[in-house]
Amino acid sequence: MSAPLQGLVHRYGDEVNTDVILPGRYLALRRPEELREHCLEGLDPGFVRRVRPGDILAVGRNFGCGSSREHAVVALRAAGVGAIVAHSAARIFYRNAINLGLPVLICPEAAAAMVAGGIASIDLGAASIRQGATGWQAQPLGDEVRAILAAGGLVPRVRAALAT
Repeated sequence: MSAPLQGLVHRYGDEVNTDVILPGRYLALRRPEELREHCLEGLDPGFVRRVRPGDILAVGRNFGCGSSREHAVVALRAAGVGAIVAHSAARIFYRNAINLGLPVLICPEAAAAMVAGGIASIDLGAASIRQGATGWQAQPLGDEVRAILAAGGLVPRVRAALAT
């Protein structure tokens, strides 16, 4: 797998649903840069101004619950989110995130302990998370999940497989 991800930590709580990540009134927008502008606007209006490429979300239980639409993941990626560390994530959100190349690591201890505003790093190959002197071990990512993430998402993974 590639070099560790590193970014600033942004914290959010439990039950952050897809309507909070990207409100339904913006579903007519299609370009990622348009969706980006509305990412988390109801929960954290300053998020898109603060987030930088590679930043990490530390989130509570059932992150991404709600609808099955991919727009929420597209908005997070377009905003610059490099990975999500979650206590738990809704299954459909988790699969959408992986399929669109956004890593989601399940690690309740890290999700609860990571400090907002601090720098953290993630080694996807080892499923390890580190912030300062503290490290955590997330649930391992399967081989195919790691391959999808390494390719940048499911579509690029399939295209590469078909090209060989």
